[in-house]
Amino acid sequence: MAAQNDTGVELQGLDDESRQMVVETIQQLRKKLLTQEKILEYDKKEIFPEETIREMLGPEIGLQLLFIPEDYGGMGGGARDCCAVTREMAKICLGVGTAFFAIQLGADPLLVGATDEQKAKWLGAIAEGNTLVAYAVTEAGAGSNLAALKTKAEPLADANGNVTAYKINGTKQFISNGGYADFVTLLANTPEGPTFFVVEKGTDGFELGKGEEKHGIRASNTSPLTLTDVVVPVDNLIGGEPGKGLKQANQVFGYTRLMVAAMGLGAGEAALAIAIPYARERIQFGTPLSEKQGYTHKLIVPNVVRLAAAAAYIDEIGHRLDAGEKDLQVEGSIAKLFTTESANIACDNAIQALGGYGYINEYEVEKIKRDVKITCIYEGTSEIQQNIVSTFRWKITRKSKGAFYGDIAAELEALQAELTDIGAGTLATATKALNHLIDVIHNNRLSRQQYAMFMLADAVAHVEVGAAFVRQTAAAVNSDDARSEKLKVMTRLFVREVAQLVAANATRVALGSGVVSAEAAEEFKSAIAYNDLVGSVQGAMADMDALADFIFER
Repeated sequence: MAAQNDTGVELQGLDDESRQMVVETIQQLRKKLLTQEKILEYDKKEIFPEETIREMLGPEIGLQLLFIPEDYGGMGGGARDCCAVTREMAKICLGVGTAFFAIQLGADPLLVGATDEQKAKWLGAIAEGNTLVAYAVTEAGAGSNLAALKTKAEPLADANGNVTAYKINGTKQFISNGGYADFVTLLANTPEGPTFFVVEKGTDGFELGKGEEKHGIRASNTSPLTLTDVVVPVDNLIGGEPGKGLKQANQVFGYTRLMVAAMGLGAGEAALAIAIPYARERIQFGTPLSEKQGYTHKLIVPNVVRLAAAAAYIDEIGHRLDAGEKDLQVEGSIAKLFTTESANIACDNAIQALGGYGYINEYEVEKIKRDVKITCIYEGTSEIQQNIVSTFRWKITRKSKGAFYGDIAAELEALQAELTDIGAGTLATATKALNHLIDVIHNNRLSRQQYAMFMLADAVAHVEVGAAFVRQTAAAVNSDDARSEKLKVMTRLFVREVAQLVAANATRVALGSGVVSAEAAEEFKSAIAYNDLVGSVQGAMADMDALADFIFER
């Protein structure tokens, strides 16, 4: 029976039990196909484990079936299912996880834009388990600006003027699986605009370049592609109508960026899963590191909190996608921005936590740190996400006359009246301050200053992630979830972090830009309840002690 959300809407995807079975299948890969010894070897020698990945797609495992609709031979998994699998794969190896993600990414233009016949052919081939796929969009001169792509597809017509094929010329850069893919979904400019095509390996003029030598994710393949007079039949134009490529790409950004967030989350959790037990075993000056605040409160506790908050937000957006919501591109950007930056810090702290051992390959955390950095870059850098988040949240706030965040603040105040110990009231104050900051930015035309907008984006991401975390904790408390006490402590700690960041970023924007004078500073601080936000730190150390007890089982 399909799952339903709180309002009775049927959710796309697997039931909880089936999803857990898939996750457990991936966990078994660590014992068989993807042992630590093999993972470290792939990383050291920059091996793309093609045979292993194809085995993962084969009939015995068939991981790719998760994201293929049932009509085309798959399991019909939803966003929550794909997030769970992506997260679990990243815990084992982000390089191998990237190769798997690239197959899913390459299938996305087909999923959202292909005709039924094209889906049957190409998605069916992926479902059969003998096809590696790549998503060929990025170009050296275009990066995340898809509208600037230079690859061209020239229509070729028969004697009657009917288009029968396209001749494609151009180059693609940084294509995951590019050197091994059996076919790629490639974006090129037609006279009508950007258009996706399926280009098969072995087509005349289609050259797969040498794999790049990379800082991390060395178990993945990243290759340039060159197309010289490559002729593809008109049947390979995805959707059958040219000029729809940007719309198709934008349709999946909210989804694919959520997947990258899940990848970052899994990598961050993997690093902490090494650092936490190490602290129990490592004795320094007569006591374990797990007893020392310099270790627990600086290097572990804040990262556990941020990743738990990220997990709550990813789950909430996954539910919304599975309930049929569209146009969640901003939410996808928030998930990617917050989670990948948090995971990057967590992995860096894990190296520090292990000291000299953290710098040594066999302890794995340095590899995870090298790997996780890419999640802050691919599918749009963190700076691209900051542009998206700040611009669209500024616009919707103005369009709704403040109601967008006003409604969230009201919801949080209602939760505060019901549950006084999860930080909902403080987060409501921070949400109102965010609304005021957006007014200041708008009224003083600070939206033209990118740095100010970046600080706004960080405040937006923290507030919205915090709201998801508070909702999750409230639901756990109301359902007598065994995790409730731990969640309450973590939520209070995260809400305090949100409050500090909003207070700091609001004053930096307003005073740093000069639109609020030194004489008017106190009035501005009063308007955003600055003292209440900063004062919310009260009691934080006791909560950090309590969370450390949970984490280290003290």
